[in-house]
Amino acid sequence: MDRTRARQIALACASGVLLPFCFPKFDLGLLAWVALIPLHLALDSTTRRRAFWMGCLSGTIGFTGIMAWVVTAMTTYGKVPLPVSYAILLLLTAYLGIYVGIYSWAVVWLREFIPRYGILFAPCVWVALELIRTYFLSGLPWCLLGYSQYRELELIQVADHLGVYGVSFLIILVNLTLAEFILWLMPFFRGFHPRKLPWEMTTITALLMISTWSYGTSLLNSPGLLLPRTSITAGLVQPNVDQAVKWDEAYREETMQRFDRLTSRFGTGVDVVIWPEAATPFLFEREAGYQLQLMAWADRAQAPLLFGSPALRFYPDRRPYLLNSAYLLSADGTILGRYDKHHLVPFGEYIPLKSSLLFFLDKLVEGIGDFEAGPGGTVMTLAPKARAGNDGNPGGARPVKFGVAICYEVIFPDLVRQFAANGAEFLVTITNDGWFGNSSAPAQHFAMVVFRSVENHLAFARAANTGITGAIDPFGRIIRATPLFTEEAVQVTIPAWQPRTFYSRHGDVFAYGCVVICALLCLLNLFRPKEPEPGTTAITPA
Repeated sequence: MDRTRARQIALACASGVLLPFCFPKFDLGLLAWVALIPLHLALDSTTRRRAFWMGCLSGTIGFTGIMAWVVTAMTTYGKVPLPVSYAILLLLTAYLGIYVGIYSWAVVWLREFIPRYGILFAPCVWVALELIRTYFLSGLPWCLLGYSQYRELELIQVADHLGVYGVSFLIILVNLTLAEFILWLMPFFRGFHPRKLPWEMTTITALLMISTWSYGTSLLNSPGLLLPRTSITAGLVQPNVDQAVKWDEAYREETMQRFDRLTSRFGTGVDVVIWPEAATPFLFEREAGYQLQLMAWADRAQAPLLFGSPALRFYPDRRPYLLNSAYLLSADGTILGRYDKHHLVPFGEYIPLKSSLLFFLDKLVEGIGDFEAGPGGTVMTLAPKARAGNDGNPGGARPVKFGVAICYEVIFPDLVRQFAANGAEFLVTITNDGWFGNSSAPAQHFAMVVFRSVENHLAFARAANTGITGAIDPFGRIIRATPLFTEEAVQVTIPAWQPRTFYSRHGDVFAYGCVVICALLCLLNLFRPKEPEPGTTAITPA
């Protein structure tokens, strides 16, 4: 291996090593703005083929660090042998690394296709690939690059127009610009004639960053936008039930007593009590005794109870199947609303292609059966108690609509957007992150909820079995976040309103626009005149 190739591989590996530090638990979000500079330096003066493999290497290393928690989920709860778990992790991260490989290939191709200016389109390629990753093979948009900035509130407000993809675009653009600037400076230190200063890219990047920062700052400093008149007081329960005994009937009473004890701490001071995903260790609709118990607790709180529980249904041929559901139960036993999880976890809640190609597999995690998807986008209605600043009157406050995203669903921007488009005034996510153990996954999962709040400017309440439970305001401020593996009863007050952002109305227009730009570049390349082969003479008409 020559020195040039060794240097390129080392630079590509450096970017892969830096990427995990940009996300929780490390939380060095600002590192993301420079983490990909080494990879871009490695792509200078290389072939497309080599660029692809260097990108795959960099991406595989990066995603292995980001998603190491997969091993915890499979070995601890899926009973998968440790070597097999590491093999599956490597297969998964190698697949995700291909996206970085394609991006790296595109960077070199753009330099050749449109010298000097083609590189300006590279961020569009990255965004297009993130959008494809969101939907391809059921989708896995875990830790998109933009999520690394969940604490940089001034920078991420632009997500109310561009979504998380817009923040990813900016991060790639800054990395590219800094890499181009370094490449311009390097000849000075070697005594060579320098390449032309990339002033166009520098100017565009500076203008976009200044505009983004100014927009976010002005939005966060606008008092009129920060004071919705209606608010919801929610009681969030984090029971910390061990996943290994969650469905063991011998522990059912102990689990329910824990819920009873934590729920009682709220008294009558909340508008709704929220339990986590699959909170009840039984099928709620089929346990009359426990139904009465839950009704009594809702009556004691004088507030509806929102909780997760599986629902049993039957196909026309009487074969059973399950829904992962969230119920809103009133004190008198009325089910005020129900939402059935729409986007299921592949290999966790169902096996894709099980009837044909993957018939030999079973789910990687223990549970109570295979699930079917619900319709999605369903909103529920809650009547908060009358109080000052709550549009209150002697008869009570006005009804408020809200949407519930269950666990994995919250990482899909467009799915959550549908709740806002259907009239939700605040959002809830219930989850069971017990599968992740004491890994970085719960913090990564929580960070993604921040972007769903900013995109739609709707507050989020989050109840998790083992944590992180908490709340986020409509502009991404974390109001409360509990530690992992503790019993918690958290009371939070969050605003309820319906701002209808550009993103909640129109969705991923920006990301699809990047896809269109990439498609047009491919078409231009397909139909452009072919250059003559080396050693031949072009014939021009007389």
